[in-house]
Amino acid sequence: MTTHITPFDAAEYLDNEKVIAAYIKEVMETGDYDLLLSALGDVAKARGMTDIAKASGLSRESLYKAVRPGSKPQYETVDRIIHALGLKLTVAVA
Repeated sequence: MTTHITPFDAAEYLDNEKVIAAYIKEVMETGDYDLLLSALGDVAKARGMTDIAKASGLSRESLYKAVRPGSKPQYETVDRIIHALGLKLTVAVA
């Protein structure tokens, strides 16, 4: 008997603003920058990479590179992606 396991794709579950905001918030609380980039990529995929690339002023290729774990995008690039996703960063006392 063979067991078939399908890969998990977070983008399939990111179907509304509340879920997306909660997802990004939880990831940010880990302090793991690579995980944040990956999560932004998940949200961009859920929203449509082409649409997010256009809204952020990046090419699709640049967007994929920016959200790849291990990449080191400039803050401006991450900020443009966050805004294109319809999100905003806020600061609170730790």
